[in-house]
Amino acid sequence: MDRTWFPRLLGVATAAYSVAIIAKPELFLRPTGLLEDSASPSDEQKVMTRAIGGRDLATGVAMAVAPAGDPLRTAVAVRVGADVVDLVALGSGLPDQESREKATLVAAGWGALCALSLLAAAPRKKGLLRRN
Repeated sequence: MDRTWFPRLLGVATAAYSVAIIAKPELFLRPTGLLEDSASPSDEQKVMTRAIGGRDLATGVAMAVAPAGDPLRTAVAVRVGADVVDLVALGSGLPDQESREKATLVAAGWGALCALSLLAAAPRKKGLLRRN
């Protein structure tokens, strides 16, 4: 049974969220405390959010379509690296404690799920000794 569905599903989910925040930056900016509920995002906030969304779209698509084995493991590792960067940057740079805690939990949780999916990124081994 092919287990690569797990990292691929995470890749599709990452890509979908990325498209959403590229189209509507408020979806990222409000939960992170970077935008008040009634405010509209500035051009600078839109650029920053779309850059993050573009990075995550690329990693999500790579996870969804990379061949099993080293290419898929590399795509997942890049995604985990991006989550570590988000964990540090958002966890230390957001404007209030509640936003920092939420962002830290989301980045850590998503990074942990993606890291766990590394176990499923290799093609299933065949034969008695589990060799390809």
